[in-house]
Amino acid sequence: MVKLKIRIDKAADFVDSNEIKLFESEVELLQKKIYNKEGAGNDFLGWVNLPSEIDNALLTDIEKTAARIKAQSKVAVVVGIGGSYLGARAIIDALSSNFYQMQYQQNENPMVVYAGQNISEDYMSELLQFLDDKDYSIIVISKSGTTTEPAIAFRLLRAHLEKKVGEQKAGERIYAITDAQRGALKTLATEKGYKSYEIPDDVGGRYSVLTPVGLLPIAVAGFDIRKFVKGASNMQQFLHQEKDLFKNPAALYAVVRNMLYRKGHTTEIMASYTPNLMYMVEWWKQLYGESEGKENKGIFPAGVNFTTDLHSMGQYIQDGMRNIFETVIRVEKPQHTLEIPLDKDDLDGLNFLAGKRMSYVNKMAEEGTMLAHVDGEVPNLEILLPRIDESILGELVYFFEMGCAISGYMLEVNPFDQPGVEAYKKNMFALLEKPGFEKETAEIKKRIS
Repeated sequence: MVKLKIRIDKAADFVDSNEIKLFESEVELLQKKIYNKEGAGNDFLGWVNLPSEIDNALLTDIEKTAARIKAQSKVAVVVGIGGSYLGARAIIDALSSNFYQMQYQQNENPMVVYAGQNISEDYMSELLQFLDDKDYSIIVISKSGTTTEPAIAFRLLRAHLEKKVGEQKAGERIYAITDAQRGALKTLATEKGYKSYEIPDDVGGRYSVLTPVGLLPIAVAGFDIRKFVKGASNMQQFLHQEKDLFKNPAALYAVVRNMLYRKGHTTEIMASYTPNLMYMVEWWKQLYGESEGKENKGIFPAGVNFTTDLHSMGQYIQDGMRNIFETVIRVEKPQHTLEIPLDKDDLDGLNFLAGKRMSYVNKMAEEGTMLAHVDGEVPNLEILLPRIDESILGELVYFFEMGCAISGYMLEVNPFDQPGVEAYKKNMFALLEKPGFEKETAEIKKRIS
């Protein structure tokens, strides 16, 4: 039985159960398209059965590689962009101490840092300076090996590591996750003898966290990938078996958010009161934004970190344009216990909270904020997690993936391609005067002259 729950009662003034029931037959049809691989983008539906099909031998191999990296290095650099790093970072950050990077020298597991997710000269220079006196390994993730941001970062990191330890030893500290048969990174990994893992052809980047793309970095950070996969597998089986729309959380989430979209709520704000989940929200933003934003359609995914952002975005959410709805990830049990002390002077007036846990105050902030926003005509959905651990996060990942697939089909778009991503690349290559882009270079220079 899965632990994740979804509640829609704080959206009841905007969508009612009778309306939801009208979508039962449509959802059943869309689910059949997904499970039978008959819908748009069906050649990228490998993620659907992935959790239950992950080979035990692969998990064992990943665990052995992670142990090798731990023995080699105090720092592991994950090189990737988009789905090639966001999923891993989401899980690692969710499970880690908020300050684990500051304590890495005392940690049993390597500190995981990231490169290739931007083209900032300052970021990359400072990373290389940080690595100058560190034992480190590189996990480079790219199907093609030619995506600009990670390719530049990997070129710089490989040169730095080879200069630091020599080409042969560097090859023992570089791990490639790439296409099974082709591409620049695959060619280089074969030539240099890098330990490599395959990205399945039928799994797109934003759905790849349950492949070696996510599993190796998560294992290196010291977390239990078997529990993570098991949680995802439990959710996979539950969603496949549960035919009641109101009891199937992924289907219900997809239906309600699309109903709100059709009623003018075109922006979804994902909120969390747990700072560790910030990158889970970032991963969700990519998953839904890249899957649904097509053909001038799609719910715009935004994210906030409460209560912090109540002091910046709270005013807009409460009183701004009424084209928004919120989905709140609620964690019921924190990892630690911390009570608010009694202060004899009580200058801050907080003695009425003395003896209460901070989690209690946080929960009351959650409740109060949701009620205020609902009163302000902002529908609220709730995703309830009993705690944060590998299994629950596995459930959450698969829940979001299936919800995204159903929701994309409800929008009548292909949720598994991303044609719009190439537009900026063509302009960038033309401006950089990349060979083969001579015509585009001449045209774009006229536009900016």
